[in-house]
Amino acid sequence: MGHPHKPLRTTAAGTVSAALLAGTAMAAAPPSQAAPALTASAAPAATAAEAADVRLYDIPGSGGITLKGNVFTPAGATAGGRYPLIVLPTSWGMPQFEYVAQAKKLADSGYIVVSYTSRGFWLSGGEIEVAGPPDIADASAVIDWALEHTAADPGRIGMGGVSYGAGISLMTAGSDKRVKAVVAMSGWADLIESIYSGRTQHVQAAAMLTGAGFVTGRPSAELQQIMTDFLGSNLAREQHMIDWAKLRSPVYRVDEINRNGAAVMLGNAWGDSLFPPNQYASFYEKLTGPKRLELRPGDHATAEGTGLLGLPNDTWTSAHRWFDRYLKGKRNGMDTELPVQLKSRSTGGYEGYASWKDVPDGTETIALDNSRKVYANIDSGANGGLIFLSSMLDQFFRLPPMASIPLLPRLFAGVWQSERYGSAQHIRGTAEFHTTVTSTKESGTLVAYLYDVGPLGLGKLVSHAPYTFHGRTPGRPFAVDLELFSTAYDVPAGHRLALVVDTVDPLYIEHNPSGAQLTFSSPTADPSYLSVPLREK
Repeated sequence: MGHPHKPLRTTAAGTVSAALLAGTAMAAAPPSQAAPALTASAAPAATAAEAADVRLYDIPGSGGITLKGNVFTPAGATAGGRYPLIVLPTSWGMPQFEYVAQAKKLADSGYIVVSYTSRGFWLSGGEIEVAGPPDIADASAVIDWALEHTAADPGRIGMGGVSYGAGISLMTAGSDKRVKAVVAMSGWADLIESIYSGRTQHVQAAAMLTGAGFVTGRPSAELQQIMTDFLGSNLAREQHMIDWAKLRSPVYRVDEINRNGAAVMLGNAWGDSLFPPNQYASFYEKLTGPKRLELRPGDHATAEGTGLLGLPNDTWTSAHRWFDRYLKGKRNGMDTELPVQLKSRSTGGYEGYASWKDVPDGTETIALDNSRKVYANIDSGANGGLIFLSSMLDQFFRLPPMASIPLLPRLFAGVWQSERYGSAQHIRGTAEFHTTVTSTKESGTLVAYLYDVGPLGLGKLVSHAPYTFHGRTPGRPFAVDLELFSTAYDVPAGHRLALVVDTVDPLYIEHNPSGAQLTFSSPTADPSYLSVPLREK
C-alpha cells in the first residue's frame, strides 16, 4: 500500500486546483447557462464537519512505476460500507490536482474518487505513451489498488476525464470489463481523424501537444520519433504513424467496448482544435450500449473548463447525472431524454435528437459551376484562425474568424456563393464538398471554408477542413470528397453562403510545391457541389 500523506483540507485543495488552472485557456471561460434538459438537482453542500476526506497516495502502476494520486472518500464512510468508484486519469500535461473540485463534489454525493497523474507526466513514473498499452494497464492497476485499499464496490466502477483522461478512459472500457460507465470530455475516438484529417498535419495542435509534453513530462523515445516524423512530413513512415495511432484510438476498439457494455457519455466542442467533433459523432453512432453525445460551442476543454474550478458547468452536471444513473441506478432521466444534445453556436439554446443521423432533416445542394484556377503557396486571407483563441471568441462572443469575401484575391482563392436566403437557414451536422481537381504537381494541399456572408460581404466562418494529396499525375483530374467539420450554426435571412477554397492555412502543414496551380472543375458527368445539412425549425 502507498503511504498516505496528511489529509488535505478540501478548501486548500480547491485553491491549489484553481491556481493550477487559472492561467490556462480552459479556466478563462465564464460559467455557462444550464439548459433545462440538462439541469439536475445538486447534492446538498456538506458542512466543514461533513466534508469528504481527501488524501494523497503513491499508487502502483503497471510495470513497476508509481503514479501520484488522490483519494476522495465520502464523509462519514462506515466500516464495511461499499461505495461506487470513479477513476479520473489526468489530462495531457496536468498534475493530480486537476479534478479536485469535481472529485470533492462526487465524494460529497457518495462516491469514492481516485484521480491520478497519468504516467510520464509530473511526478508519476514512466514515460508518455499516449494512451498506449502501458496507460491502459495503469488504469486497471489503479482499479485493482482502489478495490484493495478503499471501500470501493467492485460492481460499480466508472471512469472519466478531460482530453487525455477521456481517451484513456475509453480505451480502458474496451479492455477492462469492470468499467460500467464512462464520461469522456473533449477526448478523441480516432487520433488519425483528429490531427491528421484529410491526410493533412494539424501543425498547431501537434506542436502544442508536443511542446506541452516536453515541458510537463517525459515523452517516450517512440513518441519523440513519431512526432519528428509527423511534423517533418516523413511520408516514408506514414503507415507506421497510422498504425501507431490506430493502437491508441477507441474507434478501433469499439467492438470490445460494446461487448463489455459500459455506458458511454461523450462531450465535445464544435471548435475543438485538437479533436474535431466529426470523429466523436462517428464513434457515437458505432456504440451499441447506453450512450449520450453532447456538443457545445467552444474549443478544446473550454466547454467543461469552468467545472474544473468548481463553477456551474453544464458538461459536469451531465457527467454527475450519468454516473448517478449507471453506477447508482438513479432514475434521473438520463436514459429517457433524447441522447444527442446539441447547443447552437448562434442561439445558445439546446436541441435534443434521437441520434446523430437525425440531426439534419434535409440538405441543400449548392452547385459549384464554372472552373476556378488558383495559384498555391499564398494565403488568400481565408483561414481557420488560431487554436483556442478563435473558437473561444466564437464561444463567448459569437465572433468566429472572418473574411471579406469580395476582397479575397481570386488568383489565390476559388469562391462560389449561393443566392441570398429569404429565411434563416439552420445548419446542423456535417457539410460535404465534392469537386474535381487538376494539379500541375503531384502533391498539394487545399482547404475548404464555408462562410455566412452578410449584406456587406463580410463572411463569418461556419466550418472548414483541409485535404492533402500525394502521388497524383500532373494534369490528370481526380475527384475529391471532403467532409467539413460538423457544426450547429444559423444563417440569418438576407445572408448567403460562400464556399472558399485556397491552399494555405496557419493551422496546417501544406504540401504545395513551388509554382503549383490547382484547377477546380465541374464535369458534366460528375458535377461539383456543396451539400449543406439543414434542420427545419
